[in-house]
Amino acid sequence: MQRLCQRRRVRCADLKAANGETIATSEVYSSEASSHKGIESVKGNAPIAHLQMPGEEAVNPRFVVYHDKADKPRFYLTAKNGQKIAASQAYHSMESCLNGVESVRKNAPDAEVTEAE
Repeated sequence: MQRLCQRRRVRCADLKAANGETIATSEVYSSEASSHKGIESVKGNAPIAHLQMPGEEAVNPRFVVYHDKADKPRFYLTAKNGQKIAASQAYHSMESCLNGVESVRKNAPDAEVTEAE
């Protein structure tokens, strides 16, 4: 779930599905300790997060589904305090995006944390 973002010399985490595809990326952290706290936040919030569709009232923790500037569906995950803690890639369809949300819910809690090479 964790990789080192060497370009900026900061840390972030990727949640990967069994097929190796990245399904969500964490926010960027400046230290290893804050990166690990962020990982634990994703693991704890993902399975209990409310799925918020466009126009619905905010309830944290939540997955927010939206369309980006290219009109592609995406989602992000917030913690109980409302802070963004993970975001998805752009998807080709809303169905794929919602499958991504469910994959994060399913895979995050028990994800193994490994260091990228």
